[in-house]
Amino acid sequence: MLKVQGSEALYTDLLFVSGCAMAKQPGKPSQRKVKDKWKAKGWYNLIAPEMFNRQAIGETPGEEPGKVMGRITEVTAQDITGDFSKMHIKLHFRVLDVRGNEAHTQFVGHDMTSDYIRRLTRRKRTRMDAVIDITTKDGWTIRMKPMAITDQRIQGSKQRAIRGIMRKVIRDAAARTTVGDLVRTTISGELAKEIAGACKPIHPVSRVEVRKSEVLSVGTTPAPEVVAPAPPPEPGPVEEELPPPPVAAAPEDEVPDPEGVP
Repeated sequence: MLKVQGSEALYTDLLFVSGCAMAKQPGKPSQRKVKDKWKAKGWYNLIAPEMFNRQAIGETPGEEPGKVMGRITEVTAQDITGDFSKMHIKLHFRVLDVRGNEAHTQFVGHDMTSDYIRRLTRRKRTRMDAVIDITTKDGWTIRMKPMAITDQRIQGSKQRAIRGIMRKVIRDAAARTTVGDLVRTTISGELAKEIAGACKPIHPVSRVEVRKSEVLSVGTTPAPEVVAPAPPPEPGPVEEELPPPPVAAAPEDEVPDPEGVP
C-alpha cells in the first residue's frame, strides 16, 4: 500500500509540474511585418555613350545612385541599330555616372552568341583565331579576337599568314580611327570585309568575324553634354501710362431749354 500511495503521489507531482510548465510557455510570437524593398527603389534610365548617340537602352532599379554605379548591362546590336541581322551581337556597357534619374554608361566590350559561332564552324573547314591588343587614335586599349573561316582545309603556313594579315589590318584600322568609329565599323561588318579582302591573295575566306572585344584601358572621352538653363528674358522698356485727356464741360449758356424755347 505504501508503494502504491507513493507512486500515486509521484504521478500527481509529475502532472502538477508538467501543468505548470505548460502554463508558463509563452504564446506564439506575432509575425513581423516584412518591408517591401521594391517600394523603396527607384528606376534609372540607362543612357548609351556618345558613340551610340546617347540613346536610352533600358532601365535598372536602385535604392540610391551609389548602388547603381558600376553595374554592367547587356543589350543586342539590334536594340540600338534596329537591324534584325545584328541580333547575335551583344554589347556590354558599365554605369559610370548618375545624374538625376539618368545612368550614363560606357562601352566595355562585345561578344557574339555561342549558337551563331557554332553555325559557322562545320566539318572540312578551317577556323583561324587571333588575339590582338590594339590602341586607338584617342588612347583606348582594346583586346580584340577576330576569327576567319575557310570553305576547305588549308595548310598551316597559310593559316599563319592569314593570322598575320588579321593582326596588321586591325592594328592599322585602330591607329587611324577613334574608339567610336572602330566599334561602329566592327558592328557593321566593314572591318571584317576589309580583313577578308586582304586575305584573298593568300586564300579566299568564306567568313570573317570579330567575335569578341574587351576594353583594357580608357583613353579620352567626350565631355558630357550639360544643358545650361535658359537665361531669364531681359526686361523691355517700360512704357509710361499717359493720363486720359480731360473731358471739356459744356458752358452753362449753351444748355438747351427743356421746353424748346430759345
